[in-house]
Amino acid sequence: MLLLEGIKVLDLTQYLAGPTVGRLMAEMGAEIIKVEIAPGGDPSRGLPFADDGRSGYFIQQNRGKKSLALDLKKPEADKILRELIKEVDVVVENFGPGVMEKKGLAWDAVQAINPKVIMASISAYGRESPLSHKTGYDWVAQAFSGIMHMTGDRDGPPLPVGIGIADVSSGVHAFSAIGYALFHRSRTGVGQWLDISMVDSMFHMHDISLQGFTLTKGKFKPHRQGNHHELIAPFGVFKGPSGYICILSLQPQWKNICAAIDRPELENDPRYIDGPARGKQQKDLIEIIEQWMTAFPDNDAVLEHLEKFRVPAAPVMDPSDAINHPYFRERGMINEITDPVMGDLAIPGFPLRFSVQPERLDLIAPTLGQHNAEVLEGLLGYTSERVKALESAGVLVSRNR
Repeated sequence: MLLLEGIKVLDLTQYLAGPTVGRLMAEMGAEIIKVEIAPGGDPSRGLPFADDGRSGYFIQQNRGKKSLALDLKKPEADKILRELIKEVDVVVENFGPGVMEKKGLAWDAVQAINPKVIMASISAYGRESPLSHKTGYDWVAQAFSGIMHMTGDRDGPPLPVGIGIADVSSGVHAFSAIGYALFHRSRTGVGQWLDISMVDSMFHMHDISLQGFTLTKGKFKPHRQGNHHELIAPFGVFKGPSGYICILSLQPQWKNICAAIDRPELENDPRYIDGPARGKQQKDLIEIIEQWMTAFPDNDAVLEHLEKFRVPAAPVMDPSDAINHPYFRERGMINEITDPVMGDLAIPGFPLRFSVQPERLDLIAPTLGQHNAEVLEGLLGYTSERVKALESAGVLVSRNR
């Protein structure tokens, strides 16, 4: 039995943050009914790399989901949503501010329809928040949370992380919260609402930033560190003979570093005796290590040598390099799939590993409205004639992509 087999999810999400939730739950066997808004469906269908209403972006985030495409401006569509809420275990939405309220489907209304349902709302600033009225996407959350302030060169401008880290992180936070809410419901029978903020999910990642500022009464000001940690050394990204190498050393590894670079005298040198001292001598240590690496033919030789001394180190990988790397292959993190419309593509694999669910499911992203009849007839008991009438009235839409 799959971990989430039998769990039904009404997925009212689009783009990335919300769809991440259903993507992970589908991998664990949940039935995901994705409501796509007519006429075009999830806007991510048009994101790069796209082909006439279908994209790699959409495929990656929506494999294994059932597409129900509705014109939400029509009263019949609203009725269908309310009937579906009665039948599902989880509702997930990431609409803009006020949309669910205008539809009469805020938490109070959803709870009245189905007291046992778990509803997760994902938004930039949270639904219960002084900034709940503001819209925002990934980089907005990175900026407001302080993550962008901490990213980039020390003397340069703040930079965004180059992937949808706020979207995916908030989706994973919602996914984990739903799991515990389901566990709580299994013991109490009570559903609940989860108010997940992208900004909160990002702010939650700060480590020393707040600690250092408050413990030093404001003397320590969190700021960008560039490619080397400000307070610890050696701890950063070094230029190797054939690319960049990340080398990290806390106090237990310092002696290993000294042995690896054949400089045992540095271990007890007063200038490098502990982390704070080495932090002050950071430039000298960077020069020593980068000069040492020039004696090797390539990065692989450097890394092989460091491994012998148990020095934490890794190459700075290009994502495209990972496609053929044995680690990602053997861990199942390169998922090569064949989409019936767009053909072969590689996407990241499922990152969670369970001993009782070792297999990977063969999932396919839906075409727009592909499961209109299946959902309405199978879950709500509509007749085929009624479904056809809804199609003729434009309440349901579909296309072959």
